[in-house]
Amino acid sequence: MPEVLPQDYTYEFSSDFEELYLESHDGKAQLNALHFKVKNPKGIVVYYHGNAGQLADWGLVVQDFVESDYDVLVMDYRGYGKSTGKLSEKALYSDALLFYEYASERYPEDKIMVYGRSLGTTFAAYVAAKNNPSKLFLEAPFYSLKYLVQQKFPIFPVTWSLRYQFPTDKFIKEITCPIVIFHGTDDNLIDIENSKKLADLIPDNQLRFISIPNGGHNDLVNEKEYREAIDSLLL
Repeated sequence: MPEVLPQDYTYEFSSDFEELYLESHDGKAQLNALHFKVKNPKGIVVYYHGNAGQLADWGLVVQDFVESDYDVLVMDYRGYGKSTGKLSEKALYSDALLFYEYASERYPEDKIMVYGRSLGTTFAAYVAAKNNPSKLFLEAPFYSLKYLVQQKFPIFPVTWSLRYQFPTDKFIKEITCPIVIFHGTDDNLIDIENSKKLADLIPDNQLRFISIPNGGHNDLVNEKEYREAIDSLLL
């Protein structure tokens, strides 16, 4: 559900930031991103957003990390905001890696945290599997797109025709850093069973699974349990 912005759109935020354009590895896209910067940062959060909106919105969402004294790098996927290029699963993974590479050239990996929300959790998991960030956060992840579709349409054989696979379960097995999963018990878009199945693939000493009572898909940031957990993890 991409939302396009005109190329001359001017971002406005109360915190300091740099607007970036990176050329994709395949040379077929210009990818727009925002790099929020604070004085004496504790580290950086590389943030992969959900399937809707664009950076004018997501730039506001990541301000909690900025207020906790972290720099933040958040990108728009191809076709979102000012980013150009044709979408494909391979391209999305490559683009996600591109921005992690950008961060790792400027920060040591023990100061890099990766955060994925909803659709972005599969890219975050892929990036963490290919690198060694200090921590991976997954907010409302799905086990795989196939599993999610089977949950939504159990009597229809639609999985064979999926354009994307997004196998978060495959990537999660390859991750070595600590993993934090947040999921609301009342999420009616991505059922919490997705997170429970992912949790079963992660060693107990690597995982912190935070179930948010009555939490939905888009409101976890407003829930006390989420706020207390994220505040303690960002110390």
